[in-house]
Amino acid sequence: MSLDGAQEWAPPGVDTSRSSVARVHDALLGGMENFAVDRSVARRLKDAVPEVVDLVWCNRAFIGRVVDFLVREAGIRQIIDLGAGLPTVENTHEVAQFAHPLCRVVYVDLDPMVEPHARAIMKGNVYADALTADARDVAAVLGHPTLTRLIDLSQPTAILAIGLLHLFSDDEDPHGLMRRYMAALPSGSYLAASNFMASPSPKAKALEVLLQATMGTGWFREREAIAAYFDGLVLEEPGVVHFPEWRPDERVPGPLAPWEELLLGGVARKP
Repeated sequence: MSLDGAQEWAPPGVDTSRSSVARVHDALLGGMENFAVDRSVARRLKDAVPEVVDLVWCNRAFIGRVVDFLVREAGIRQIIDLGAGLPTVENTHEVAQFAHPLCRVVYVDLDPMVEPHARAIMKGNVYADALTADARDVAAVLGHPTLTRLIDLSQPTAILAIGLLHLFSDDEDPHGLMRRYMAALPSGSYLAASNFMASPSPKAKALEVLLQATMGTGWFREREAIAAYFDGLVLEEPGVVHFPEWRPDERVPGPLAPWEELLLGGVARKP
């Protein structure tokens, strides 16, 4: 990509005049696969909540621990990563295949830039692939030939919906969406999900207002609503908690910082 103000090339189907969640996320991580409009949103987010970059890295660390648990402890060998975003570091397939080399991973994202960039990183990896689809269309995702080539939906599979569900309003029924995905999978499958948590904290309010103003999305929810994503499933310990509290590599040192309390997530098994 070029510097702000210069002519920017984009793949077919990509509108460089509108920001994208995946590309803003990439900009916050210091990546190169974004445009001036995405960097502008990233700057506004950092100005309003300077800790937002720490928050994004905290999200990446949570995904890594979750995937490692799913493969090493839960025995999962198939993962569907919904709303995966642009490839960065310690991607889902890298963590999963480090734990078990035959683990199969399919990335799903609506942004048309994700698929080609993911495939470039995964070149030669026969157990990982990416597809462009709207995660809200369960039939289109689960029936996509890229997914069915790698994922046997009759076998236990993990759905990752981390950093995704707060993009959907209540009218879009994110709870029903998760139920439909899990209904399509057999016993022994897993759901890993998260959401921004509603809070009176000025940081939370500032981030929610700015996300909705700049990107038209970002729905913060109460703890009970986040826990409801896992209704009918068996939660793994420690339950639905703030990211740093979910199976940390080291003991969490003292009280969480305000920005660490903005995200809540968990992992659960289909009985």
